[in-house]
Amino acid sequence: MLSIFFTEYAEFLHCKGRKFTDFDEVRQEIEVETDRITGVNKGISSIPINLRIYSPHVLSLTLIDLPGITKVPVGDQPPDIEVQIRDMIMQFIARENCLILAVTPANTDLANSDALKLAKEVDPQGLRTIGVITKLDLMDEGTDAREILENKLLPLRRGYIGVVNRSQKDIDGKKDIKAALLAERKFFLSHPAYRHMADRMGTPYLQKVLNQQLTNHIRDTLPAFRSKLQSQLLSIEHEVEVYKNFRPEDPTRKTKALLQMVQQFSVDFEKRIEGSGDQVDTLELSGGAKINRIFHERFPFELVKMEFNEKELRREISYAIKNIHGIRTGLFTPDMAFEAIVKKQIVKLKGPCLKSVDLVMQELINTVKKCTKKLATYPRLCEETERIVAGYIREREEKTKDQVLLLIDIQVSYINTNHEDFIGFANIFLKNNECWLTINNIGIMKGGSKEYWFVLTAESLSWYKDDEEKEKKYMLPLDNLKVRDVEKSFMSSKHIFALFNTEQRNVYKDYRFLELACDSQEEVDSWKASLLRAGVYPDKSSTENDENGQADNFSMDPQLERQVETIRNLVDSYMSIINKCIRDLIPKTIMHLMINNVKEFINAELLAHLYSSEDQNTLMEESAEQAQRRDEMLRMYQALKEALAIIGDISTSTVSTPAPPPVDDSWLQQTLLASAAPSLPVSLGIPPGLQ
Repeated sequence: MLSIFFTEYAEFLHCKGRKFTDFDEVRQEIEVETDRITGVNKGISSIPINLRIYSPHVLSLTLIDLPGITKVPVGDQPPDIEVQIRDMIMQFIARENCLILAVTPANTDLANSDALKLAKEVDPQGLRTIGVITKLDLMDEGTDAREILENKLLPLRRGYIGVVNRSQKDIDGKKDIKAALLAERKFFLSHPAYRHMADRMGTPYLQKVLNQQLTNHIRDTLPAFRSKLQSQLLSIEHEVEVYKNFRPEDPTRKTKALLQMVQQFSVDFEKRIEGSGDQVDTLELSGGAKINRIFHERFPFELVKMEFNEKELRREISYAIKNIHGIRTGLFTPDMAFEAIVKKQIVKLKGPCLKSVDLVMQELINTVKKCTKKLATYPRLCEETERIVAGYIREREEKTKDQVLLLIDIQVSYINTNHEDFIGFANIFLKNNECWLTINNIGIMKGGSKEYWFVLTAESLSWYKDDEEKEKKYMLPLDNLKVRDVEKSFMSSKHIFALFNTEQRNVYKDYRFLELACDSQEEVDSWKASLLRAGVYPDKSSTENDENGQADNFSMDPQLERQVETIRNLVDSYMSIINKCIRDLIPKTIMHLMINNVKEFINAELLAHLYSSEDQNTLMEESAEQAQRRDEMLRMYQALKEALAIIGDISTSTVSTPAPPPVDDSWLQQTLLASAAPSLPVSLGIPPGLQ
């Protein structure tokens, strides 16, 4: 295994699992993959070929070899080849954590270097750019790149490093890398223009510079990295503490775990119902809060939403009165009609009451599902707990619905007309309307509009000069009177209704109409309702047909209409009592028969049901995911501790080099206007940790 570890080999991402130990095969694989992706006629592609080389003789650096700028497309290259390659290069060199190796051959004009121009665009301060001069051994005799390498001709902030690579002849002749490095070293030491700076030239020195940048980066990022590791350690410490106490060989472990899980489930369920849970939902109502909303918002809303069709209700009352009188003409309002209508309305309450039971049942089951999430460590226990408790909730639902229906039937069985809040037949007409109203249609010549204190009784409408009713102004009998709306005038803020006599007689003095003004529409509606109870009906120009077109079902008999209105008001009064009673009793019934019973079942009987349903070993069988998570968490915890220990051992005296001072790089701005230069390679080096 040790020999394999220290043997140099390479791996391609597109050939997972295959190790290349012959680097001639690596070269061939690169050529084959390039032809596969781009074709055999000089095509291009932005898909990189990922190659990883393992060797004890190289630095841990990531290098991205980028293409040079191509000006004129050849072969299968697209017309916009220059734009595509430029965009491809910019995707990499624009990253702030990358070092740019601007590679330029020594036998070309450095001022026209595409690599330097692109580097200047993304790194104007020159902090990430290192110039690399190649092909120093191919320069014409009598010429050299001394001024460039001494950073005098076209200075860069980080300067230039010269390298001498293997030629194509050397590669074809399979010249060894070590021999090539020795030849490179000999070249710089023996060349009269470069020997004085040979220690700052060559591939080994370039490696040293890159390694120093990696060291600088690690030193700069070490404090933040240490803080991040400590935060991660603290975030998993509580969970790991539980795992550290895990003893799979302990014979009592499963029993203890089962008891703890059931107890935890019981506590979580009660907290979610009663409140003050350790996991408060901030996104929506749940548990007890949602049940409370069902009791005090949803259920009352369902009762209110059950609106009566007024026309249909009055028709039913009319039929009931007629059927009770039979062939006789009734002089009095029959109480049997009232009871028949009230019972029918009470029965309609069953729907909202049963719906509230369904809503509470569903929320209890949702609460159980949320509480069993903590039992996910043991899938079978989680499944059985949810099944047993949900089954019990449904049993209680049936019993609760039976009790709710019984409560409604009890209300139907006896109509208590002696209830203290019921207005009753005797008191239906004793409720007077009394308030200040303005007589609106008195002319200015006769004193103008005046405000009086109006009092409505079952027989008459009277008004007084004061609210103590000492001086009566007028008393108007209600016989043959009707009421109609009056359109509010543009200049007036008052709401007006009018009384008139159906026999075309004057209502007040020589006025055919008596226009009364109120401050609000609510007052108008209240007066019209009171007048209706007293037998003064709205004026209708034509009788409205019902939905089935049965107009003959309505009698225009004033006495029948008055009886219908009487029973309608009595039904309102009695149903108000029933609604108040039901709104109070239904939540109490649900609370007693469902919620409290479920809590008692979980506390007292759940454990016994679990023991009887499954074998303990089966119930407490741990999930594979949980075992894997525990192992991963323990490994991560140990790795974090070791990483912090290593960081703590790093000497604070680690050698780092400051960034070199800025240089005059205005020459780069001038080259942007220069003519197009030949295609030059650009390479980018990314040390690990700088990514």
